[in-house]
Amino acid sequence: MAFDSVAAAQPVVFFDRRELDLLLRLYGRMVVAGHWRDYAIDALKDRAVFSVFRRASETPLYRIEKRPGLAARHGAWQVTAPGGLVLRRSHELAQVLKVFDRARFAVGK
Repeated sequence: MAFDSVAAAQPVVFFDRRELDLLLRLYGRMVVAGHWRDYAIDALKDRAVFSVFRRASETPLYRIEKRPGLAARHGAWQVTAPGGLVLRRSHELAQVLKVFDRARFAVGK
């Protein structure tokens, strides 16, 4: 009983259906191209994170983060590369995903 009240008191951020659709379409496209092989979804108190991996045992190649707390300031969405480099920020998910359309950010085999 105590666990249920604690979980209800601390809401988490997650992706809605439209956002998950966009993320999984990108993931599928990159898997077919041979760049990505695994993903993870984290729902945290202040953000939701979609991480992609070349191999499951490695650190993420990219993290696509939804941070509603930063929506007014920088935009709620960001793509982060290994080492913490922020590649793109925006108020719209579709805009940050455009970073993967560029050839210079394609992951080598």
